[in-house]
Amino acid sequence: MSRAVKKILEHEHYTVDAAYDGEEALEYLSTGDYDGVVLDVMMPKMDGITVLTRLRESGNQIQVLMLTAKAEIDDRVLGLDSGANDYLTKPFATKELLARIRAMTRVAALQDGAKLSAGNILLDRATFTLSSPTGSFRLANREFQMLELLMCSPGQSIKSGRLYEKIWKQEEQEEDDPAGVNFVSN
Repeated sequence: MSRAVKKILEHEHYTVDAAYDGEEALEYLSTGDYDGVVLDVMMPKMDGITVLTRLRESGNQIQVLMLTAKAEIDDRVLGLDSGANDYLTKPFATKELLARIRAMTRVAALQDGAKLSAGNILLDRATFTLSSPTGSFRLANREFQMLELLMCSPGQSIKSGRLYEKIWKQEEQEEDDPAGVNFVSN
């Protein structure tokens, strides 16, 4: 399921890192800059509720969508009371998942600033649009990822290995584990 959600989000031009257990999820979240996270309650090593609780205890206010098969009212209440911003049960409609993630990342964009600028160009993280005095256009996923990485590091040289690590490495490291967590970045 994690791989399917990752593919759906990448198709919609999100940058997505995937973790396949709760411990790995916490590690990603402690070292990465994400606009939101999609957590499954039932993950190996550490369940999603524990991950969420630890996030909130550490002061991390990242937007969290719980995406899980645990559909009982008590499960939903526990997830939301533990600090989730939203809760969606499986099976789900792709359109609804995407709408909830758009809502979640809008909140994150308002908190973090949705636009990056360098010189006379502007990169809108919410719409994947690059604008200059001569016009604007929507970037493809990898174009957006590369430009965002460069614009977040003004005046710094970025080695090709870092670009590879940030943009292409996850495709090669995908696992078949059905449970997981997806980190969403616009």
